[in-house]
Amino acid sequence: MVRRRVLAYVGLGANLGDATGTLRAAIHALAALPDTRLAGVSRLYATDPVGVRDQPEFRNAVVALDVPAGPDPATGASFLLVALKGLEVAFGRQARERWGPRELDLDLLVFGRARLAIDRPVAGRSIDAGVDPAKVSRLLEVPHPAAARRLFVLAPLADLAAGLVPPGWHESVGSACRRREIAEGADAVRPIAAWDRVGGDWRMLEPALPTG
Repeated sequence: MVRRRVLAYVGLGANLGDATGTLRAAIHALAALPDTRLAGVSRLYATDPVGVRDQPEFRNAVVALDVPAGPDPATGASFLLVALKGLEVAFGRQARERWGPRELDLDLLVFGRARLAIDRPVAGRSIDAGVDPAKVSRLLEVPHPAAARRLFVLAPLADLAAGLVPPGWHESVGSACRRREIAEGADAVRPIAAWDRVGGDWRMLEPALPTG
């Protein structure tokens, strides 16, 4: 029997400790998940904090994972979500206020062509739910409901899938990214490194030369 597979996109973020190193290690951990293949890695971005401004800038990226589809989209997406939350804990994620600093944040952005709004399994709930339960959704929503409004998600996602129109969206990822760049300013997210597939590490980009 041929097992169906889907392409899932996962957002990564961190701003505590060696955030760049954390995302490198997290990418290797994601690639090592059972029956998972790393299909792509975006550039690494330095991004301004959103919500709580008084904290270090973030490092953000997106990976594409070739994963089992599961018997149905809800089961497959839930299984991957539980794995993501388990990795957050393994990397030392601590419960904090919403939008606060993070050791590691892993968000399921897109799961194939699935469009879901289902109860999260207990093991798939955010660790922050115990701190601020009123502000943490118990729903697993796919595509991620805030992705279209977050430039720090759209920019790295566009690196991998600019032409993708996620289920329920009315525009491509690239179009949404350009729209948010106008709203937030292109300097809100700054590419600083590219993924070296051979070495399995970030290769820092040369800083852009000033113009004019």
